[in-house]
Amino acid sequence: MLEDRTTDTSWPSAYPEGYAVVDVETTGLARDDRIVSAAVYRVDARGEVEDHWYTLVNPERDPGPVWIHGLTSEVLEGAPLFPEIAGELSRRLDGRVLVAHNAVFDWSMLAREYARAGITAPVRRRLCTIALAKELALPLPNHKLETLAAHFGVEQRRAHHALDDARVLAEAFRPSLRAAALGGVRLPLLECLPLTEWSDSPARPTIGRQYGGPYGSRPAAGNWRPSRKRPPCPYPNPGRWQDGQPLVQGMRVAFSGDTSTERELLEDRATEAGLHVAGSISRLTSLLVTNDPDSGTSKTVRARQYGTPVVDEAAFGQLLRDVAPATGGEG
Repeated sequence: MLEDRTTDTSWPSAYPEGYAVVDVETTGLARDDRIVSAAVYRVDARGEVEDHWYTLVNPERDPGPVWIHGLTSEVLEGAPLFPEIAGELSRRLDGRVLVAHNAVFDWSMLAREYARAGITAPVRRRLCTIALAKELALPLPNHKLETLAAHFGVEQRRAHHALDDARVLAEAFRPSLRAAALGGVRLPLLECLPLTEWSDSPARPTIGRQYGGPYGSRPAAGNWRPSRKRPPCPYPNPGRWQDGQPLVQGMRVAFSGDTSTERELLEDRATEAGLHVAGSISRLTSLLVTNDPDSGTSKTVRARQYGTPVVDEAAFGQLLRDVAPATGGEG
């Protein structure tokens, strides 16, 4: 067994000292959606469970897809508000790597709740179990939580219940972590940045009205934002950005990783300045904006392969102040 083959001397010294396996259920997937329940399993450096915690959260609006998470307006009406549970949640996250299945979703929802409450989340790094499964090359037909659970023989009892989903993930994370340690695999850790600037969509009805709109399962791996159609950029691509030079209208700009300013706001500002917001990196990409250039995301890896210029969020903000007009006219 993996447990028998990973000794104190063979365990990678660079691995974190503790993890918080997290699951949140929400009213939906949009930026104005709220958390309705949260669960945390604290595990040690080897993936052994230390304790667990669960709470309902009053979202102060309709509960969303009751048929998925089972939490009605009546159940949530007497639940604590997020600021009332933030202290206990922070205590359980503090000093640990946040682990979740499609972690960008859970972290993004938590970051927004903390920002609304005016509190800084004590989370500095996260680990996505989907990304870890890919690093381990696990023979999975897909990357759903139930598929990962079945691979490790973990029984699911209440799918889409935060406490049970967190338990399932914690039990699947332990053998994944030990397989990584045994193989000397670099954990796919990403930086977490708290939101300091964001905007909510117009609020939907408050709690008391049941949500009847469409809502499916969790978003695809690596993404949590509903796709947005942007108008095509009217300017030709003038090529790559050069250090010390201004951005030029038509340049293709991509974003990767966490930003202190909400990603959609940055993308909107880039579009308004006449830049082309790209969803991926290619040889035509003018610039990659990331606060974590050493991460192993597909965009940062491709940027290194193509020699794409990279700047952080602060530098991009400065560049946005003085974008040069397109030189080739509208295309």
